[in-house]
Amino acid sequence: MRVAVVTGGARRIGATIVSSLLDEGWAVIVHCNRSLTQARQLIKRGKGAIVSGDLSSDDDLFRIIEEIHDHEFVEERGGIDLLVHNASIYNQEEFATITPQELRRFSSIHLDAPFFITQGLVPKLKSKNGSVVGIVDTSMNQSWEKLSHYTSTKAALRQLLLNLAGELAPEIRVNGVAPGAILAAAWEKERFEKVLQRVPLGKAGKPEDIAQAVKFLAEADYITGVIIPVDGGWSLS
Repeated sequence: MRVAVVTGGARRIGATIVSSLLDEGWAVIVHCNRSLTQARQLIKRGKGAIVSGDLSSDDDLFRIIEEIHDHEFVEERGGIDLLVHNASIYNQEEFATITPQELRRFSSIHLDAPFFITQGLVPKLKSKNGSVVGIVDTSMNQSWEKLSHYTSTKAALRQLLLNLAGELAPEIRVNGVAPGAILAAAWEKERFEKVLQRVPLGKAGKPEDIAQAVKFLAEADYITGVIIPVDGGWSLS
């Protein structure tokens, strides 16, 4: 039995990653915030458990870390094989109207939570020569309209992953997956269709494509410090 932890694992891409791991016999600790109903339904697929809370709250964050650290799955396995930083928030907003509170909320989810969750679980990851995979995006070297708060904090996560790949080697491997046009938010249908016009493969990707990349990195024992774009070639444009 291998043990995985997936933040933001109850919906969208996170749920697909969790489902894929459960279907392959992993024991999965699923973090969610408000999506408890979806999480409960999801873990019926296999050996799953739920930890819930708001990653932007310090109290919740450090309680969640403690719950995972001491979880029965982790105790039974003697450690953690895979930690997936998938939790994310995403909305469009004018640069001029973004408040300090809003920017801190994005930073807390995209940078602070992955930083401290990894820090708190290092002993458990190290004991199994486990790996960390962060879900970033394809905004590197791009300017995305009304998304400076999102792209800048995702860039911070990207850099954290690369830095930890060096700091935590050789016991722990750290990599990232950068999804392209996978699932459109309700408000970005027009932007999404414009993006697809620039994708060399000419189609949107599926959440399963991201889950496949995560599983590949979890098992690729000689890969660390890599961000894999899963974007149909969009990053070529």
